[in-house]
Amino acid sequence: MRPVVLVDVVGLTPRLLPFMPHLSRLAARGGCAPLSTVLPAVTCSVQSTLLTGRLPVHHGVVGNGWYFRELGEIHFWRQHDRLVRGPKVWDAARARRPGYRVANVCWWYAMGAATDVLVTPRPVYHADGRKSPDCYTRPPALHDRLSAELGPFPLFQYWGPTAGLASSRWIIAAARRILRAERPDLLLVYVPHLDYDLQRFGPDSPQARTAARAVDAELAPLLEQAEEDGAAVVALSEYGITPVDRPVDLNRALRRDGLLEVYEQAGMEYLDPWTSRAFAVADHQIAHVYVADPADVPKVRDLVKELPGVAEVLGRAEQARYGLDHPRSGELVAVAAPDAWFTYYYWLDDARAPDFARSVEIHRKPGYDPAELFFDPADRLAKAKAALGLARKKLGLRYVMDAAPLDPSCVRGSHGRLPDAPSDGPMVICSEADWRPALTSGGAVRAVAVPDLLLRLHGAEGLGRAPRP
Repeated sequence: MRPVVLVDVVGLTPRLLPFMPHLSRLAARGGCAPLSTVLPAVTCSVQSTLLTGRLPVHHGVVGNGWYFRELGEIHFWRQHDRLVRGPKVWDAARARRPGYRVANVCWWYAMGAATDVLVTPRPVYHADGRKSPDCYTRPPALHDRLSAELGPFPLFQYWGPTAGLASSRWIIAAARRILRAERPDLLLVYVPHLDYDLQRFGPDSPQARTAARAVDAELAPLLEQAEEDGAAVVALSEYGITPVDRPVDLNRALRRDGLLEVYEQAGMEYLDPWTSRAFAVADHQIAHVYVADPADVPKVRDLVKELPGVAEVLGRAEQARYGLDHPRSGELVAVAAPDAWFTYYYWLDDARAPDFARSVEIHRKPGYDPAELFFDPADRLAKAKAALGLARKKLGLRYVMDAAPLDPSCVRGSHGRLPDAPSDGPMVICSEADWRPALTSGGAVRAVAVPDLLLRLHGAEGLGRAPRP
């Protein structure tokens, strides 16, 4: 069975490919096509589809986060594989070949998955509130080997205002070591670098082209090593990032209408999902709107639909057209206009914003916050404060990193809605010249067909099922 290296180059689009010579050569050797992705076009949902061949209605991952009704809480960026319903591509491969080996380097929902090797970001959460960069690995001994050779996982370059190339460089270096030492049949590699400057500056910016060249150069040794080892390579993206300049405050609108409630502690306001009649879980250009009383759904739908920057509002019937009508989804799903995106903000006075609003706090915020990619431009001392916080951390002291802005107007790129043009959407590149005919439809590869592509590259037959359209 021929090994396959599957590289998720986040944000890769046909528009950016000309600035990436090594991936362009891979495409010239084999081929490339647009990827027909899923709604919502966000990391956790798309990755779950790519590995199961199922739509969100079946695998249950309706976003990067959602309202856990059984807990009464909103959670983003959970990590356990059991949140993803259905068998993965490696389950199908193992049914054909016992002993099939899989290595996962930083794809999501890695913990608890039936892979032989994994590396996933996992900070150390100290008892005094400090957070230290680290990762979780299987086998456990891999942690110390990678840390000794590469240094600790660069968490603060993986997300936040200092996110940059260092995290992708570490991930690629780890993947190369695993490919050499473990010889997996399938190696998954997640490369996040394009995500950062495309959201900060927009996909058409000079910074976006610079980022594309930089990550392509970092990928070159991995692509060369895979070729030397006789592995087929698939490079793909989950979504394309498009220009935006309109943040839309869904929760503030719901609050002003008396539908969303908060509670107060220490002068700070917190979203109260237990008592709210309606609230939105914002996730880039998609928001799940949860409505407690079915009688309120028409009122909430009309309110959200009339907000500037909202393109459409999907009830259960409309969600079914996209394969998104899962019980975890909101009673309504809002889709932003192409130049808009949704904030999670629910407070009406910044003086009452919770302290985590100004921090990089992906687990405490009840929605996605791209403003975490920025130092507050209104605070001339923001970078100095951050440096002081890091110095305190190195001394073992508690610190607060409150550098993120509360003004979201700095964000210039977003994703989540389905792309309006293939040039701005995700794509698939494959090193093999004979991969396309059986898997393309209208010139594009469906995300649900990716497991079949991987199995065919191994020399095995496809999964042989027709997922719900």
